[in-house]
Amino acid sequence: MTEEKQLDQNKRENRISILSRSLITGFIGGLIWSLFGVIMYYFNFSEVAPKSFLLRSWLTAEWTSGWLGDLVSIVFAGVLSLIAALIYYGLLKKVNSMWMGLVFGVILWGIIFYLLQPIFSNIPALVELNKNTIVSTICLFILYGTFVGYSISYDYHDAKLNKQKG
Repeated sequence: MTEEKQLDQNKRENRISILSRSLITGFIGGLIWSLFGVIMYYFNFSEVAPKSFLLRSWLTAEWTSGWLGDLVSIVFAGVLSLIAALIYYGLLKKVNSMWMGLVFGVILWGIIFYLLQPIFSNIPALVELNKNTIVSTICLFILYGTFVGYSISYDYHDAKLNKQKG
């Protein structure tokens, strides 16, 4: 009976560790790719920066237009990315394909730039954005989705293989 309890405890610890690693992946992915979003904005690849969505839509304080606004929005994007990682973990972790992460990124882009656009009052509508902004932000979200999605799927399948071996 104690061996059964030990196996059950190992299963729970493995599930928890995969989930915690998925959340860390989501947070780091949010930090990295929102930093790239800031860089894209400063080099005029995009008309919108992460702070345009996360801060400037609700706050009009002067600090939100400077470097502090960028820094706060990068950290906030990392925190919000935990939700995206949880969704991917819950729904798509068993799909061990880079392509699902790509699709996940495109879906996130569509949700943010099309469905949630009315919430962001200072962001132009999708049809008003220039082509460079649309293409560069889609590419950014594809990279984000691929990073987070494939990392979570790979970790899940690697843990599953290790469990079968050991």
